Amino acid sequence: MDLGSQEKIKKLADEHARDELLVVLGAPDAEAAEIAAETIVFGDPTYAGALTETQLGLDVFHVLEDEIQSEVPDDVWEDQVGVMADTLEAEALAEAVRNMRTKAGEEA
Repeated sequence: MDLGSQEKIKKLADEHARDELLVVLGAPDAEAAEIAAETIVFGDPTYAGALTETQLGLDVFHVLEDEIQSEVPDDVWEDQVGVMADTLEAEALAEAVRNMRTKAGEEA
């Protein structure tokens, strides 16, 4: 997750109630998805960005998870996500982010 995205997410978390926010990731590989999810939930593990030592605890999903796809109209999904869904390892991506949500739930 780039530093600019961290700043935007932190700003939104400061402006809105956390239960009103949901972060949807589009990382192309499981490792990147896991690190981005960890950054959103527990803070930047690289200690480089705006979320260093900031545990937002926001809900986070990967765009390829069933919960997200079910909320997106079919034509929008096909236009915006379709190729990515066809070429990436959706289950590995979903599992990486889901594991971070599980970890967050255990620490809550």
